[in-house]
Amino acid sequence: MAFQLPLLPYAKDAFGEIISTETFDYHHGKHHNAYVVKANELVAASPEFQGKSLVDLIRLTAGSGPKALFNQVGQIWNHSFYWLGLSPVKKQPTGKLLDLINEGFGSVDGLIEKLKTEAVGHFASGWAALNLKDGKLEVTSYHDADTPVAHDTRPLLILDVWEHAYYIDYKNLRPNYAEAILRNAIDWDFVAQNLDGNGLSRADQPG
Repeated sequence: MAFQLPLLPYAKDAFGEIISTETFDYHHGKHHNAYVVKANELVAASPEFQGKSLVDLIRLTAGSGPKALFNQVGQIWNHSFYWLGLSPVKKQPTGKLLDLINEGFGSVDGLIEKLKTEAVGHFASGWAALNLKDGKLEVTSYHDADTPVAHDTRPLLILDVWEHAYYIDYKNLRPNYAEAILRNAIDWDFVAQNLDGNGLSRADQPG
């Protein structure tokens, strides 16, 4: 079974100026789709990788490769998880998630500033992320196509900081993009749901 470009869980025009329809057309329709197409081509040419899920392939190729396949499947998962973590309706953390945020960062503002600093300070292309590790929240980042799937952690949220995520709407101003998304467009209900440890499966696909 070939991997698919997942449907967006909202309309492309739902975010107004925060994320434009044009950005979704390119970011989801072109960039994300290109990773899907290339991954399927590579898997079709490699019988040993056929029939394996997205998460399985990421883990299999993270260490010994092939690097080309790791890059494609890592980017499929990262993008899929990124879309799921966005909300066109502004939300706020509550419950256990809010308790963990206050414990680790003092406040929601404290977490947002930490995530923004990580996103803006990350050199070149990659991803800023919020994970659950050893029962505590952890802010980190990943270079290029690296992904939390390849590491011993529970992913809660991921923020794309490749230029194609923001250049149409924010030009070269990554700080403005990070600020707008983190303060206005995060689906904190999705983040809280991933405290159950099943975040990996929510962006997975069968092989």
